[in-house]
Amino acid sequence: MKFLSILLGASMLAIASATSSLSRPNIIMILTDDQDVHMHSLDYMPLLQKHLMHEGTTFTRHFCTIALCCPSRATLLTGKAAHNTNVTDIITPHGGYPKWVSEGHNDNYLPVWLQALGYDTYYVGKLFNQHDVDNYDEEPAKGWTQSDFLLDPYTYQYENAHFSRNGGKPVSYKGQYSPDVTTEKMHEFLDMALDKEEPFFLGVAPIAPHANMIPAPLEATPPVYAKRHAHLFKDYKIPRTDNFNPDTPSGVSWVAQLPQLNDTVIDYNDEYQRCRLRALQSVDEMVESLVHRLKAAGVMDNTYIFYTTDNGYHISQHRMHPGKECGFDTDIHIPLIVRGPGVARGVKSMAVTAHSDLAPTFLNLASGAAFGGDDIVLENAPSAVPRLADLDGGVIPLLEDTQPSDSTKTEHVNIEFWGNAAGEGKYGFHGDWGVINTTVNGYVNNTYKGLRLIGEGYNLYYTVWCTNEHELYNVERDPGQVRNLLSSSVLNGLTASSDLLRIAGRPLAAVLDRLDALMMVLKSCKGDVCRHPWDSLHPKSRSSKVPVVNTLVDALDEQFDAFYAGQPKVRFDKCELGYIPSSEGPQHVSPFGKGNYNAANDDQVRLGHWSEWV
Repeated sequence: MKFLSILLGASMLAIASATSSLSRPNIIMILTDDQDVHMHSLDYMPLLQKHLMHEGTTFTRHFCTIALCCPSRATLLTGKAAHNTNVTDIITPHGGYPKWVSEGHNDNYLPVWLQALGYDTYYVGKLFNQHDVDNYDEEPAKGWTQSDFLLDPYTYQYENAHFSRNGGKPVSYKGQYSPDVTTEKMHEFLDMALDKEEPFFLGVAPIAPHANMIPAPLEATPPVYAKRHAHLFKDYKIPRTDNFNPDTPSGVSWVAQLPQLNDTVIDYNDEYQRCRLRALQSVDEMVESLVHRLKAAGVMDNTYIFYTTDNGYHISQHRMHPGKECGFDTDIHIPLIVRGPGVARGVKSMAVTAHSDLAPTFLNLASGAAFGGDDIVLENAPSAVPRLADLDGGVIPLLEDTQPSDSTKTEHVNIEFWGNAAGEGKYGFHGDWGVINTTVNGYVNNTYKGLRLIGEGYNLYYTVWCTNEHELYNVERDPGQVRNLLSSSVLNGLTASSDLLRIAGRPLAAVLDRLDALMMVLKSCKGDVCRHPWDSLHPKSRSSKVPVVNTLVDALDEQFDAFYAGQPKVRFDKCELGYIPSSEGPQHVSPFGKGNYNAANDDQVRLGHWSEWV
């Protein structure tokens, strides 16, 4: 099979000419629920390693942009950040399937676009929260040639699943193991797809390793595993990293107030993770059965398999009960493994990628080519298919000869969250679906904006909470994210010459000015601005005297110090449960050379200059 690689600066080719010479590939996406990287769950999936990791590329710097299933899936299926989907929670009024529909996404998302490109589309498993036995036929999920969706309130009941086939009446699978039922349905859809001539997209979304959820009153217990896996991992313990139940509190806001976990809770949490690993064994078997069927059908060489999850997971890190919803890497750094034609085998890619990049990547594959740059426009696609400029994500460099160059690679991921956080398990949250985000059963004030930035000489996580508390972690030196460089207790323990107070050769205060300005752009960005945020701060100039700025290192040029010091600072005026822009302070930066914003003249900028407190 011949593939066409198009990099930045190359002439654009029409889809019509591309597809005439290329065989459009099949695309399969396996989407688990709450799978971790930092507790090494992938190490306990030998079949996944054999068939995908050893035969494909593992993207080691892949992130979700919001650590909660429904909004993360909305981003994955639209290529848009949560602040643009406005699906920011798992239930109404700010999230869930009804919110997805009311925002108009049911008419304008990935399967609809793929069908416009001539694909058959299939989906089995979990789609969204609040897609339930009462509303499944009120506004059926559009765009699917065949579908079989798990329905609430049974979605997370491993031995009491209810599915709706093509919008039909719910069918109970009580007594059967839900991930195994999902695998059987995947096989059926795969057989259907292989019997037809059209290329296909197949989404497979088992619930493992999500907690087993029992409604009314809501209880989140460890996931149920198949009996055939009960003997596994009995000696496993969660890695005792420096962020595991630390002696000194870490983080800010409610995280900093958590009591240290006692031995009883620790023992429970270890077993909780063992249950998660056992539940993932059914997914591991699913992967092998899928690959074997593709090989038997002779289509493995024309099929891409993407393996990922909706968000990560923490257990005992930062003294937290099992859960997600935080901006720490435990929650946002997630698996992405890709196998397919032209994809390097057994390789670990260092490209910085995010869930908002998946829909654009699928569209590029569906157009008949695998492109390497993120400035490709689907020039002649049907009108139902968005152009890249309409999406917030870019195209993931999949092929060996399309790895990003210095001029096209991305270093940033925008992180965001609104609402409360809730611990799971015996010692975590207990309550009702309807009140989880309106009471103090969860952790309040968990609304924040975050920025992950990874480049040559820096690996950073920066956060501004709705309480206007700030965090900055040098993840290269502090992978557990326990030393907040904006904490007085941490700063007081450092000497003025400490390497931790200089990043990429510049003082911490100067770096913070740049990070905050970049976050200001990303927190409300759309389209091209999300992919190229530095362009909003430094519009391209013809003058050779003004350096081009594409990265943090470029922006750290000393001539820009006053410019960045004068930018408005990211802040919140109020903690909200959803995306309310009027509560999120300044929204815009002042571009370089366009008349600089002077923070000293704005009495609403509560944080002032970083140099005042760093």
